[in-house]
Amino acid sequence: MTDMLTDIAPLLANCRAYGLGWGAEEHQDEDLTYYRSGLAHPNLNGVLRLRSTKQAGLAVERVTERLAGVPWMWWVGPDSAPGVVDVLAEHGAAKVGEMPVMAIRLDRLADLDGPAGLKIETVDGAGALAEWVHAYSPSFGVDLQLWDDSLRIEAGRPDAAGIVRLAGRLDGEVVGTALMLEAHGVAGIYVVTTAEAHRRQGIGAALTSAALRVGQERGLRVGTLQASEMGEPVYLRMGFETVAKYQLFQLPTP
Repeated sequence: MTDMLTDIAPLLANCRAYGLGWGAEEHQDEDLTYYRSGLAHPNLNGVLRLRSTKQAGLAVERVTERLAGVPWMWWVGPDSAPGVVDVLAEHGAAKVGEMPVMAIRLDRLADLDGPAGLKIETVDGAGALAEWVHAYSPSFGVDLQLWDDSLRIEAGRPDAAGIVRLAGRLDGEVVGTALMLEAHGVAGIYVVTTAEAHRRQGIGAALTSAALRVGQERGLRVGTLQASEMGEPVYLRMGFETVAKYQLFQLPTP
């Protein structure tokens, strides 16, 4: 592993920045970092970090109160204090998964074109943003009734200056999405999706490569993402390395 990828603090900070951008109803970035979109989806509300366990019980009580009424998850990564997992276990939390944190040096990035006819374009304007949100929502299990609110939050993100959204089209239809967030000196890649009927053709990899290239053009040297189980082998083939891991927990509903 190269030295450039061993400094994981900026990678995790980029992830926190992206999550906090969903905190349309409420967010906090202190010892306890959490965000609340208000939407009924566990990925759109959550805790991203707890830096001290000295008053961990109070932190659990606070976030349980602040996130009441919506599904949410607690992410535990290397930026959280040792012992957080034990605290969550004491409060009845169940581990629901893991999410590898991956990184790549952008000077080692290969351009990938995807299938013949794929056109990758920047998402500009309200109409294009709505089409982009509608395209990614099924892949993330975002219900139809949440699309308008998802669009509202996307359109009003406070980190808009650091965001570039990309859409992949085949025959005029948006079949894939990706987003690059420039934050903490890192190109963070998010919202990589491919419509179910068009998977296993290299569309997600091509969009990821294009999004990373946008980051490189902005002078960034490292790209990062959190991989799904389906995506991890693809990213390894692209040259990403796994540098850390999040553990994902859910607490029992009061």
